Amino acid sequence: MNKTLFFIALCLGLATLGQAQVQQPGNKPNQAQKEMIKRGYGMFMHFGVNTFTDMEWSDGSIPVEKYNPTQLDPDQWVRTARDAGFRYVLLITKHHDGFCLWDSKYTDYDVAASPVKTDVVKAVSDACKKYGLDFAIYYSLWDRKEPSYKDKDPQKYIDYMKNQLTELFTKYGNISELWLDGGWDRQPDNWGLDQVYKLVKFYSPNCAISVNHTIVYKEGERNAALPSTMTEDNKYYFQYFPSDFRLWDPKLITRYDKKQYLHKGQSYYLPYEHTICLSSRWNWFQKSTELPIRSVDELEELFYWSTDNDNCLVVNVPPDQTGRIREYEANAVIELGKRLGLKKGQPLPKNGQFVSAKAPVTASSTAQDTKVNYAASNITDGSLESRWMASDTIATVDIQLDSKKKFNKISIFEYQDTKNLGDGFSNIRLNRIQEYKIQVFNKGNWETIYLGAESMGDCKVIRLPRAYQTEKLRLNITKASGLPSIYEINVIDK
Repeated sequence: MNKTLFFIALCLGLATLGQAQVQQPGNKPNQAQKEMIKRGYGMFMHFGVNTFTDMEWSDGSIPVEKYNPTQLDPDQWVRTARDAGFRYVLLITKHHDGFCLWDSKYTDYDVAASPVKTDVVKAVSDACKKYGLDFAIYYSLWDRKEPSYKDKDPQKYIDYMKNQLTELFTKYGNISELWLDGGWDRQPDNWGLDQVYKLVKFYSPNCAISVNHTIVYKEGERNAALPSTMTEDNKYYFQYFPSDFRLWDPKLITRYDKKQYLHKGQSYYLPYEHTICLSSRWNWFQKSTELPIRSVDELEELFYWSTDNDNCLVVNVPPDQTGRIREYEANAVIELGKRLGLKKGQPLPKNGQFVSAKAPVTASSTAQDTKVNYAASNITDGSLESRWMASDTIATVDIQLDSKKKFNKISIFEYQDTKNLGDGFSNIRLNRIQEYKIQVFNKGNWETIYLGAESMGDCKVIRLPRAYQTEKLRLNITKASGLPSIYEINVIDK
């Protein structure tokens, strides 16, 4: 589109924005939410000036010349997403530093001013069309570079955002999702979210929109509600309204997640989108050093957990300083997609029947703490936030099961100690449980069906070659480096 036509379109659009749809109360998904739920599984891509400085957040002072990918290949990014079975790509277009991955006429802090002038937003959008994936974007509300951000009149920066979002929503085809971040740096009313929502819906009516930390415990307050507490309809409130779905990066919902949330006395339906890193170090922007990744077992279980109950998952797979996704990381998500059996146009796979859901649990010991509840029942409550912890390094937990129900798979999410790596994001997880047994109660005796002679790893998945039925299943911990602690044990008929 030439500049004259773009200006005419912009003027016509702004003149009729008042006709754009607004969010309506209800207890069923609207069209944007239906399409989001159907997509279900996307690839998050953090790439920008931070990639070239080994930083997660920067303040806009990194020289634009630092952005200099030597083999920039957005086609490879989206091809990897296609091969891995992702349904959409979620691209960072502008992070908190203000650096833009497109040629924006409203700033000089963008790719057009860098040594490599490729419009990355266009390249990714074009590749999504080529490979049949939906295109989604992340845009930071917080901007540590743009001068108007510091103006006393918040509308000055709101207009800046609207101008940039108009560029994004008029130049790059259909955009299925807008993921907004950094809202904590201003009061919710100072972001102009109603204006942003109307603008986006005018250009892309079925675009799903949200702001990180969407929901709070009390209306008008800023204490964001943990997703693990969202197990009751019409109990919690919007912090950022309007929003089409819930976000709290990188927290996980429970298996009993609810969808109804309140704003000014009315109830709105909101699914949840999870975000996790492929990296086991929890880095979002790629680092110059090759870092280990999560096990495919853990990724598989997190996929099932996060896409259950009409929720969604995006997995961060960031390109490196060359401008390509590293081969071993591409292979990992492709392997995951093959294990899951993902097929285009088919529903996302499920994990099977949870025969241990909310089952009674007893433990040989339980740690006592006045601030934290370490009850044994936490390991079957469907939450990855609550946990059981023993008071001794040698311990057992017994789960009562329906002996009529069979199972052939067990997944264990162990609590692990973490060692922070100093950048505010990255960490190393360290197992406590070193040796253990899985036992079933059979004819008055405990029979071992699995012997773990090494640490559990990030997420232990035990696939049994045949099905079992029992009235009680036991995790018998025989060696640990600290007090054993478990988030969740899932006994599954797969």
